[in-house]
Amino acid sequence: MNFFIFFNKLKIETLLIFIFNFNTIMAQNTIRPIKDAKGIEVGDFVKDFDGEDIHSKHYSLTNALRNGPVVLIFIRGQWCPFCNKHLAEVQDSLSLINDKGASVVVISPEKSEFIKKTIDKTGAEFTILFDNGYKISDAFDVTYKPDSMQRFVYNNVLGAKLKEAHSDNSERLPIPATFIIGKDGKVVWRQFDPNYKKRSMIAEILMNIPKSK
Repeated sequence: MNFFIFFNKLKIETLLIFIFNFNTIMAQNTIRPIKDAKGIEVGDFVKDFDGEDIHSKHYSLTNALRNGPVVLIFIRGQWCPFCNKHLAEVQDSLSLINDKGASVVVISPEKSEFIKKTIDKTGAEFTILFDNGYKISDAFDVTYKPDSMQRFVYNNVLGAKLKEAHSDNSERLPIPATFIIGKDGKVVWRQFDPNYKKRSMIAEILMNIPKSK
């Protein structure tokens, strides 16, 4: 009797392990084309999120908004020259953004050791968070999976190492969009374009930062 109970339990555990592994593989290989990512809209409320920077310092959107509007920028990674150029421009104008009462937070799909390379390449002094599991980019509806040719170029030409640098093997990326979030948690402005070469301009960011009340 005990043998049959053990045998049946073993079969159930084996089945559950198979289902878990199958679902994980399917999730990682599901291709969400870039056209399906729409980004949250102006007027939408942003759900609170938190994370840690490379110094293990905790960041909370809710806490940041208490001090003023937040300029939130998604990047693809340290391997992306357009991302590095954009962040360098933001760093050059950081004092202007801060003078308007706003702060900057950058969301990267890369782990800390790769974020350090972003900082080295851009001189960034603002917060950069590792988006573990794409939770933040999913919440903003900017996550997609590049096609096989793009992934080949990113990994083998630009040295992205997407599977190594990210939290899983799915090789997903965020559209490098910019969102300005008011103190009330609403999106007041966004720059969203599936064309990764098109980024928010500093003048646009400064013009659309709401006055802190």
